[in-house]
Amino acid sequence: MTGTPATPDPQSSLSEFINTAPRTARVFESFGLDYCCHGQRPLGDACDDAGVRTEAVLAALGKAIHEEASGTADDDTGWLELDPGQLALHIESVHHVYLHDEMPRLDALADKVTDVHGERHRELYDVRGLFRELRAELTPHLLKEEQVLFPMIRELVATGASAEFHCGSLRNPISVMLSEHDDAGDLLARLRKAASGYEPPADGCASYRALYEGLAELERDTHLHIHKENNVLFPAVVELESRERTSS
Repeated sequence: MTGTPATPDPQSSLSEFINTAPRTARVFESFGLDYCCHGQRPLGDACDDAGVRTEAVLAALGKAIHEEASGTADDDTGWLELDPGQLALHIESVHHVYLHDEMPRLDALADKVTDVHGERHRELYDVRGLFRELRAELTPHLLKEEQVLFPMIRELVATGASAEFHCGSLRNPISVMLSEHDDAGDLLARLRKAASGYEPPADGCASYRALYEGLAELERDTHLHIHKENNVLFPAVVELESRERTSS
């Protein structure tokens, strides 16, 4: 990245920060900065677009980077060292499994909370509706990656230039996944807005709080999930495919 870990640079992209120090994802989440679908933007531009002070973000980033460098961070950063096939397997076993388990739970919880509190908090109907749109978007997306794209990535890693795909270049299915990531990112932003930043009302019960905590965690996990694909896995696959085709 442009700046050293001790001096974060506002001209570095958000994805560069994450790839150098994954703990910085928490900083971007706290300031509402989209580092997954729009991770290639310079930090300064992202702060301007979000209406937050660049200096405040830089200070928080410096602290997070220092914690990670000093070994006090608890983040799992091993995925940065994986090859594309291994990274695809990591994404599937960590983030896909999480979504497959968590989305049905949150769907049922959204029903319960809306049935009890919907008359007093009409926004819950929007929250539930947007979550269901998100689930309907993500469910087939995950299956396409698990059944089509990720196996092709592993085949490319295993066989190199001899790999042949019905889609031609892997750039084609990757472009579809990128577009669907943009749609999911938009839904996540709308969901956060409808839920008032996941701050439950004063009269919210334990289930209400559990719903908003669960949605906030799903947002954080999906942002990191998309970042790993958009800014690490997919560029690595495109580079590998191009290199194998050139050398053959």
